[in-house]
Amino acid sequence: MRVILDTNVIISAMRSSTGASYAILLAMHRREITPILSVPLLMEYEEVCKRDGMIPNLNLSQIDIVLDQICETATEQQIFFSWRPFLPDPDDDMLVELAIAANVSYIVTSSIRDVALLVA
Repeated sequence: MRVILDTNVIISAMRSSTGASYAILLAMHRREITPILSVPLLMEYEEVCKRDGMIPNLNLSQIDIVLDQICETATEQQIFFSWRPFLPDPDDDMLVELAIAANVSYIVTSSIRDVALLVA
């Protein structure tokens, strides 16, 4: 199954080894799901994960290891068009663009409110 993972899912998975986000990270590791990445999305993962105090239980090297593992299992998708502005949070617009470009049906996020327009 190919999915787009919002940054909040990656953060939650790195902060706690319990819960759905961590289960998604494990499913990626077992290659049960394939994350679809773009360069801007990966850059957002890295920038947010490395903010001071964002993931207190991991150091920067450990964060890099997790991000590298995500990249190893991911499929890169280039985006050749823009649909912006589309959602209330402009950072989420890139998720929609990536999903459309990769023809992916699922965006995994914990911010349902921010993407409610997609399911309405």
